[in-house]
Amino acid sequence: MMATTPKLMRAIRVSEFGGPSVLKLCSNIPVPNPGQKQVLIHVHACGVNPVETYIRSGTYARKPSLPYTPGTDVSGVVEAVGDRVQLLQAGDRVFTTATETGGYAEYTVVSEDCVHRLPDPLDYKQGAAIGIPYCTAYRALFHKAHAKAGETVLIHGASGGVGVAACQMARALGLRVLGTAGTTEGLELVLRNGAHQAFNHKEEGYTSKIMDATKGQGVNVIVEMLSNVNLSNDLQMLAYGGRVTVVGSRGPIEINPRDTMAKESSIIGVALPYATVEEKAECAAALFAGMDAGWLKPALGKQYTLDMAYQAHIDIIDCPGASGKMVLTM
Repeated sequence: MMATTPKLMRAIRVSEFGGPSVLKLCSNIPVPNPGQKQVLIHVHACGVNPVETYIRSGTYARKPSLPYTPGTDVSGVVEAVGDRVQLLQAGDRVFTTATETGGYAEYTVVSEDCVHRLPDPLDYKQGAAIGIPYCTAYRALFHKAHAKAGETVLIHGASGGVGVAACQMARALGLRVLGTAGTTEGLELVLRNGAHQAFNHKEEGYTSKIMDATKGQGVNVIVEMLSNVNLSNDLQMLAYGGRVTVVGSRGPIEINPRDTMAKESSIIGVALPYATVEEKAECAAALFAGMDAGWLKPALGKQYTLDMAYQAHIDIIDCPGASGKMVLTM
C-alpha cells in the first residue's frame, strides 16, 4: 500500500438484516489490503441499486454473511495493486462492476477483472452509474431477449438507472424504442436518452396508446422493471414471438398463461450474477464502444453523502418516479 493510505476509513456496515436504519456509518473500519489479482480503489462515488435494498432486508435469495458493506458500482482512483495485477496501476481512473469488500465506503478492494478504466469525458458520479445498470440492460436486451435492429422494444420504467441505459443502448443499436415513466420529468429524461416515444404509466389507458404507436402490431421485446404490476398487461402488448425480460419485481402477480400461447411469447428472468466470463467480456466491449461513440452517458438522479445511505434506500423504493441513477458521494 502507498505510504499515504490511511489505516482506517468510513464505511456503511450492516450487522443485521432489516429496514434502512440497519445501514450504520462507522468511522473506524480498517482499510482493506488487496490480495493477488486485486486492486484497492479510493472511492469517489458509488451507485445505489434496488437489489441492495432487497439484500439488506434479508428477503433476497443471496444473503451475505454479517456484518457486510453494500455496494458494487464504484468509481474512483486506483490506490494500490496486489500481486500479479498487470493492466492497472496506482492513479488510474476506474469504475467497477463488482467489489469484494463493498462500495459504500471510502476504500474498497475489487478483483482486477471487475475493474475498468473510466474514460476522461465521464466524471466519477457517472462512472458509479455504469456497472449494474448498463450490464443489466445489455443482458436483458441482447443475452436474454436476443433483440435485433429493426425490432420495437418497450422499456417499462425507463427513467431509472437500468431504464435509461436500456434506452440509450437500444436506440444506438437500431431498435425502435418506446419508454414509460411516471412523472413529467421522467418522461422528458426518457426522450432525451434515446426513446422515440414516451408514455406515462400512471395514466388510464396508456397501454392502448402504446398499441396504437405500434399500429396494433404490439412490441417485440419488453424490458420490465416492475413485473408484479405490469406483467399481465405486458403479455397482451407483445407481438407474435415477443419476449418479456423480468429485470425487477416486488411481489407476485396473477397472469393468464394462455396469453403466452396466443402469441408463442416468452417470459425470461434476468439475473446479472449468472453472466459467464464470455458474456461479461462481450458486455464490457459493448459498453466501451458506447463510451467511445458517445451514446453511453449515464443520467444522474439524486445524490447522497455516505451518512445518508439509509435515505437513499428509502427513496429508491418509495419515490414516486425514478429520474436518473442515484449515487452516494464520498
